[in-house]
Amino acid sequence: MELTFAAATDVGRTRTSNEDNFLIDKKLRLFLVADGMGGHAAGEVASSIAVHEIRDAVHNNRDLIERYRVDHPGVQTYEILQVLEHAVQAACGAVHARAQAEPDKRGMGTTATVLLVAGSGDHLRGFIAHVGDSRCYLARQSQSHVLTEDHSLMNELVKRGKLNREQIDSSPYKQYKNAVTRAVGVYASVEVDTFDFDILPGDRFLLASDGMYAYIDERELPAQLADGEVKEVPKRLVEHANQAGGHDNITAVVIRIGETSSTDFAPRTTEIALKLEVLKAMQMFRYLSYKELVKISAIAEMVDLAAEQVIFSKGQPGDAMYVVLAGSVRLAKDGTIVAEIGRGHHFGEMALVDRSVRSLTATSAEATRLVVIHRKDFYDMIKREPASAVKMLWAFVQVLGARLRKTTNDLSDALHGDRHGEETEQENLFQD
Repeated sequence: MELTFAAATDVGRTRTSNEDNFLIDKKLRLFLVADGMGGHAAGEVASSIAVHEIRDAVHNNRDLIERYRVDHPGVQTYEILQVLEHAVQAACGAVHARAQAEPDKRGMGTTATVLLVAGSGDHLRGFIAHVGDSRCYLARQSQSHVLTEDHSLMNELVKRGKLNREQIDSSPYKQYKNAVTRAVGVYASVEVDTFDFDILPGDRFLLASDGMYAYIDERELPAQLADGEVKEVPKRLVEHANQAGGHDNITAVVIRIGETSSTDFAPRTTEIALKLEVLKAMQMFRYLSYKELVKISAIAEMVDLAAEQVIFSKGQPGDAMYVVLAGSVRLAKDGTIVAEIGRGHHFGEMALVDRSVRSLTATSAEATRLVVIHRKDFYDMIKREPASAVKMLWAFVQVLGARLRKTTNDLSDALHGDRHGEETEQENLFQD
């Protein structure tokens, strides 16, 4: 899968200097946008320090990244994420040290949105590290998705229900529209968002500063990123932002993952798309955004089973939930089949919330493909993503509530049937 890329930056129509910086390292397949802040050219200094520090830190770990490419999965994904997080922390320390040493730069900082493409062949993987309110967009299958979360005051107010996005320009908080809640360099360290995800042939990415995405129509973005030569795309996006107002510095980095006609890539592409489709249809994940589903998909493992293969047995400790992608699974208790479930259905989900033993035995009824989510990976994710955790746990409570109501109704019907049977028997005895 060939990568092509290009970038453009501009001062915009209202600023006197450009405090944005970007970086593309072709060999590392590293892409970065930084939007500086601080005044008196301090923002430009902060963003410049950040892009170079991050690049150098990643370059110093290039052996690890190369091993991931050629020996996947010899190097674990969390190791690559640690490289990116440490790189951003190194940049944070360097920017903060410079600000402490030069009084006219006190308080300067920068956003940092980093995309690293690692892996090889049909196992390309994206790794993101993010601080601030620059963004990474993914355009896939004619839809666009924001993969990063804005660390801004406005976004916090929206998340807390204080206002909706349509009210921002008319709200009393408008004057704080550009205020960020996290930045690289304002303090000696910073909390960094990191995650990884599968990359598919045909994916398009845009890294953008807020002066760029303020003028983006997300419905049109997939077509814009796919149109013409890649080197022309960021230029057109910057030109459009200027024509629409250019209220701030404008930076766009565009990355394309080449389409491929090779049948070698087809199974992998279908697998990933199907995994996302099945997860999206599950009640437990019904409230998650596409970005959040991508994160769930990243911790989900694909497993192929032969017919009549035992998945787990009654009495075994439970440590994973399963979703049927293809084939079917029999659930049995003491040799009696309780249910047979097919594609899209899940089982064993209680293992995600407690450590109780399995109450049933699960066996593949035919050649079957499962998605497996392990409790440890699930716990690690919800600790990093509390907002996603609330959505999932709320949906999980609803699933359990529906099952409890069904069980109660079934018991009620059974008891009612028993009483009716006793009454009928008594009537028969009286008639005799």
